[in-house]
Amino acid sequence: MFLCKCFYWNQLKDLFPPEPEPFSLPAPIPQWPPGEGFASGKISIGEIEVSKITRFERIWACSLPEDKKKTVTFYKPAGIPDGFRSMGHYCQLNGKPLHGYVLVVREVDLPETAGVQEHVKSAALREPLDYTLVWSPDDGNEESYGSCGYFWLPDPPEGYRAMGFLVTNKPGKPELDEVRCVRADLTDTCETHSLLFNTSIKSASLPFQVWTMRPRHRGMMGTGVSVGTFFCSSHWSNGEELQIGCLKNLNPKLSGMPNLYQIHSLINHYGPTVFFHPEEVYLPSSVAWFLKNGALLYKSGTDVGEAIDESGSNLPAGGTNDKQFCIDLPSGDRRKNVMYGNLESAKLYVHVKPALGGTFTDIAMWVFCPFNGPATLKVGPMDIALSKIGQHVSDWEHFTLRICNFTGELCSIYFSQHSSGQWVDAYALEYISGNKAIIYSTKNGHASFPHAGAYLQGSAKLGIGIRNDAARSEFSVDSSRQYEVVAAEYLGDGVVTEPGWLQFMREWGPKIVYNSRTELDKFINILPVMLRYPVENIFSKIPVELSGEEGPTGPKEKNNWVGDERW
Repeated sequence: MFLCKCFYWNQLKDLFPPEPEPFSLPAPIPQWPPGEGFASGKISIGEIEVSKITRFERIWACSLPEDKKKTVTFYKPAGIPDGFRSMGHYCQLNGKPLHGYVLVVREVDLPETAGVQEHVKSAALREPLDYTLVWSPDDGNEESYGSCGYFWLPDPPEGYRAMGFLVTNKPGKPELDEVRCVRADLTDTCETHSLLFNTSIKSASLPFQVWTMRPRHRGMMGTGVSVGTFFCSSHWSNGEELQIGCLKNLNPKLSGMPNLYQIHSLINHYGPTVFFHPEEVYLPSSVAWFLKNGALLYKSGTDVGEAIDESGSNLPAGGTNDKQFCIDLPSGDRRKNVMYGNLESAKLYVHVKPALGGTFTDIAMWVFCPFNGPATLKVGPMDIALSKIGQHVSDWEHFTLRICNFTGELCSIYFSQHSSGQWVDAYALEYISGNKAIIYSTKNGHASFPHAGAYLQGSAKLGIGIRNDAARSEFSVDSSRQYEVVAAEYLGDGVVTEPGWLQFMREWGPKIVYNSRTELDKFINILPVMLRYPVENIFSKIPVELSGEEGPTGPKEKNNWVGDERW
């Protein structure tokens, strides 16, 4: 039998790190300009209304003997507003501040139209019929009573779905009235994300795992709404359908999203400062400066470039990247002047879009550099400055602020790093002033990182890869002041005028005629035999743009313009 003593539970308090403290931003959140539903504390998603809970009551905690620092604590929501109901419990690791949430829900009255009456077949919310015990380490020993956790899955009525699990520290089932199940047509599919807890390390015969969850359908058009609960199982395999779901926003008005005045207020309050490396020579500029200082449009098969209007009005618009056009730097002496950028003109280009079914707002901030410099290869203790690999005309990089639409609070920032990236919670950011974070842009490649340092794109274990060096310097752009909102589709036609250059879906740089492998092979051939294969393997996975052979496309052609970030 699976014994409680195999693990450290919540009654052994001397073995646990202190319970995490709630996180607050460095400065108070201001009063936002008036609007419809943004920062009102509640969001209507159709037949139901949701509210966000960030106060919790601790229920149970556990950790494995092999790693007592990785304690997972399970909580139930506290301070639920009148009329709202819980859908499940929350959990997180103890090694970080308490900064999570769960949504609570209530039904709302809809206008009595024929269409609505036909659609509404039954109540949107119902109590579960019963609970199923999913897992517990309780072996029935009297000494274990009160020290073990019990994980319960609500058994929904037919046509309804459970949204989360419940945890108790006593063997009795929770009250049926404690949670609500949601009518299935008001829900969406979710998927597991981060593995938080895994007992199979200790007991392969009776495993138990806990994951965070996220909606499967994400991005600007995604309707999935994260409830904030967790998934757990003793037998689930990757690819199997989960026993719980997430909510679906069926309100086409997206009433929780900010209006244009609120967008400007959010950017003024949260806009980070972007620091470029002190040795950076390929600095950013505005797109207008780049175009009016000699950038040329080339049509495939021609050698003569066409001057481009500074607004990009004469660029081919729409469609996809058919490789029939590209932009290049001017020739002659002007080429070097343009490729080094113009920091004074630089600004962040802002795309505002719904996230997680309109319960969050993503403020994507794009920075443009006329040129991407060569990479530096690190092989163990050696740093090798490459002369060509990594070079390409024009470089579009971005970071994204995720704002909670219930409160207007900054929750996290996404740092784009070439072909991947990372979300960093607000508690782990560096702040330069008030609630304005710091973004570190790496030397030559302009990838974004939350802290200064030397980051390796490759194998940290082998110490082989491309260096990404980030540090603070006098070269910076304050995005809270130097920005331009270029797109916010959800606001409707005419609210934000998209610039002509944004519609250019082709490459912002020419195809490079040299073979980047030639330069790399020179270095591989002089390496010790034992290092040659790892270096070749790492470079085979380098993104096309970093290889320097293809010019980058503009922001609107990137898959995260409409889709979610890569996480």
